[in-house]
Parts: sequence; C-alpha cells; structure tokens
Amino acid sequence: MHMHPNVIYKKETPILLMKSRVGKFKGKSMSAILFIEQMLNGLQFGVMLFLMAAGLTLVFGVMGLINLAHGSLYMIGAFAAAAVAAATNSFLFALAASLAVAAIAGVLIEATIIRRLYKRDHLDQVLATFALILIFSEGTRWIFGSFPLFLDRPDYLAGTVALPFGIEYSLYRLTLIGVGLAIAVGLYLVIMKTRIGIRIRAGENDREMIGALGVDISMLYTLVFALGAALAGLAGALIGAIQSVQVGMGEPVLILAFVVIVIGGIGSIKGALIGAILVGLTDTLGRFLLPQFFSLFLENSTATSVGASLASMSIYILMAAVLLIRPKGLFGGA
Repeated sequence: MHMHPNVIYKKETPILLMKSRVGKFKGKSMSAILFIEQMLNGLQFGVMLFLMAAGLTLVFGVMGLINLAHGSLYMIGAFAAAAVAAATNSFLFALAASLAVAAIAGVLIEATIIRRLYKRDHLDQVLATFALILIFSEGTRWIFGSFPLFLDRPDYLAGTVALPFGIEYSLYRLTLIGVGLAIAVGLYLVIMKTRIGIRIRAGENDREMIGALGVDISMLYTLVFALGAALAGLAGALIGAIQSVQVGMGEPVLILAFVVIVIGGIGSIKGALIGAILVGLTDTLGRFLLPQFFSLFLENSTATSVGASLASMSIYILMAAVLLIRPKGLFGGA
C-alpha cells in the first residue's frame, strides 16, 4: 500500500498532534497556535526529508549516479529497526541497527551492482536501480510478510513538551527536529572541515584529478554510498515510530527527496537542508491553510477536496518557481 509521503502522521492526527489548551484560547489565538503547531510539523517533516536527500545529493553530486533504490534503503532501515526493537525492546539498539544494516546494504549494493554503472548512461542507471526497488520490495515481503510492523517510541520520549504561547508539542517530534538539525550540522562540518570531506568535494568537481593524485576513487565512492545509505536507514527508523513500517514505504519519500535536491542544488548539503525545510513547510502548511482559504467561499467538503489537491501540487509549483529563477537550484554549482 503506497501512501503520500507526508502521511507520517499515521499514529497521530496531524492537526491534533498537540493537546492545546483549547479552553483558554479562542478565535485568532487558537488559529495562531494551530499555525505554529503546523510550522513545527513542517519543520519536523523537512529535517527527516533532509536525511533522505543528503545521501541522495552526495551520491548524485560525487558519482553522477541516479539511484532510485535510495528509498529501498530507507525501508531497510525501518524494518531493521522494527525487528531489533521487537527482539531487544531497546529503541537505541534499533536506531543503531538501522544505521548499520542500511550502511552494509549500501556497501554490498555499491560493490556488486552500482560500481558497474558509473560509466553507463543515466537510462541504464535508472533501469538497474529500479530493478533493485522490485528486488528489495519482494525480498522484504518474503522475509517479513505483507502486514505492517510497528515500532514504538520509547517511554522517555512519549508525551508532550510545554512550549511558549500555551502550546504542548509532541516530545518525540521535537526530538526528531533536534536530531535532524544536529546531523545536518555534523554532516556540514565533515564535508567542509575534514580531509575526507575535502576528497568528497574534490571528487565532485574533478574525479580524474584526485585519482591521479593517488586517492582511491573506488573506496571514496563506497564510503559516500554507505554514508548516504546509513542516513536513509536512520530516517526510516525515526519515521517508523510514527508511521507503520511497510513494504514500499520508501518510494513516495524518494520522489520528494529528488524534489528537494533539485530545489537545493545537486551536491549541496546546505541546499538539501534548505530545500527539505521549504518542501516540508510548503506541504504541511498547504494542507492546513488551503482548505481553510477555500472554505471562505465553498462548502466545507468541496473546500477540503480542492485544498488537499492543490496542497499536493504545491511542492512541485515551488520547484518550478525555483528553477525559473535559479535553473541549477538554490545552491547548485556549475
């Protein structure tokens, strides 16, 4: 069963994630609180999209590879986390398993299949990695079955946190925002401030030259692919606690991840973060605000239908607008 990627609210109702103090706030105050809550939802959705898009933009930027199987690594991380959590009853072990299993899967895929595609054209890459989607989906269904699995968040991350203006927001979702932003900062520092980061950036600009300087290109590519796979697996595990873990869960998110890297600019970590947050906010706020806008002059059922349809289009309209102004994306290089 395929779902829209923003249906990461399966275990929680999107607009009622936080138990606001309804009795104390009326009219405009209540609308303002709901708007802030949806802003936080959009930010949380965006930073999780960043974990997907960061690995994808590195692989595309450094290797020139279109990897449609990146969403399958997201799914693998989620299933690994669910299986380990069920066996150990430890959420931290589950997260570690998602990182390790997705990274190992990435190394195996890169060494056995992807490595043969670097010098092939993009059509061959698309066909090969699409075949990997089918293989991983059916393999996962064979191992775990067709029924969804559930990954429960730990007790210490349950409940809500009191924020200013009388808002009570999900502690787990607030933690996701913090974790995502911390990973973004760490990844930026690795890429910009370390020796391996220099090699990755050099490989993006001139892979032949760094090969001539003695850098092991094959090892560099494997490392970049494993890093991207690990980030995707972690994203799958983190989202698995608020969405059922099921076969095919990675493909809808993959589409949005490609939108993110097009908006942000291929190969740019900063662009992936800004693009992901823009997409998350645009999608979430569109689903919240557009039905309210159309309800001013349409019946509620019609307004909801029209608003939801336009909200689904809003991220693609955003992408088109960015490309009209900056064809290479917000932070894309030449």
